[in-house]
Amino acid sequence: MSPERLRALVGEIFVRAGMVEDNARTVADVLVWADLRGMGSHGVMRAPRYVELMRRGDLNGRPNITTTESGATITLDADRAAGPVAMVRATELAVAKARATGIALALVRSTTHTAAIGYYTQLGACSGMATIAITASIPNMAYHGARAAGVSTAPLSIAVPGDDEPLAVDMGSGVISIGKLAQARRSGERLAEGAALDQQGMPTTDARAAAIPLPLGGPKGSGLALLIECLSSLLAGNPILAEALEGTAKGKRHYQNALVIAIDVARFVPLEAFRTEVKRLARAIKALPAEPDTEILLPGERGRRNAAQHASDVPLPASVMEELRALATSLGVDLPA
Repeated sequence: MSPERLRALVGEIFVRAGMVEDNARTVADVLVWADLRGMGSHGVMRAPRYVELMRRGDLNGRPNITTTESGATITLDADRAAGPVAMVRATELAVAKARATGIALALVRSTTHTAAIGYYTQLGACSGMATIAITASIPNMAYHGARAAGVSTAPLSIAVPGDDEPLAVDMGSGVISIGKLAQARRSGERLAEGAALDQQGMPTTDARAAAIPLPLGGPKGSGLALLIECLSSLLAGNPILAEALEGTAKGKRHYQNALVIAIDVARFVPLEAFRTEVKRLARAIKALPAEPDTEILLPGERGRRNAAQHASDVPLPASVMEELRALATSLGVDLPA
């Protein structure tokens, strides 16, 4: 299906499920962007889950998003808005404020699944900003040494203006993301050793039995996730992990928090000079001696190639397409021919 038709289909699904049209289009755009870049774990396969969250009342399709500002800071109360809606708004606000102050920090309270966090940092980088984003969520990853979920797979993304496109990294703090784990369950693909635990806290390579990702680098990944909770949630006065681990009523709901930092590159060095140095650095890295039959890739390069290759046709697994068709039919959405 072409990107345009897929965006239209997914957007209409969200509208029929009760989401404001502008918000629905934003969410569809972010999900399709992930699929185009080869990140199907954060693409349109998430649409049924988002609709489920709406039906449960955890995702608000018609949020009243409010902001408070002080100096170089912004706090955005998302009112349980879809993650892409809140994150795009926060990034745009941070970019605008950074133009005036040089640097801006936006905290996002009470949003939902933020989708591919790299979308927002690249949005900032395309506006001439070095951009950092982190997201805190419910406990779904083991803390190092524990046999139960204690932290989230807390993603981190950093992007800077580049030559043609931003130079960007987008990573989670787990060996495997929840979305990729879901993909492996669908395909029956075996997991790598040391990637996940089952419900009883035992190591497994069986994707259908796997329930809890393990932290990337052991204590490094779990420590990163813990501090992301401190910066994204505790700083926003909206704790997630402690609420969930203590079993409070609030902790039983799905919600997320996030932080976006925008740095105006031009305040420190002319933007074009910065882009030139990024290009120079990239060229030097790619010129390093490589392992046999290995190409040295820069962060985000594989995604850019995927997007260019599939500019007219988004590849989706048959199971994902069937789920979308079933969901669309249940909501009375006309399917594309």
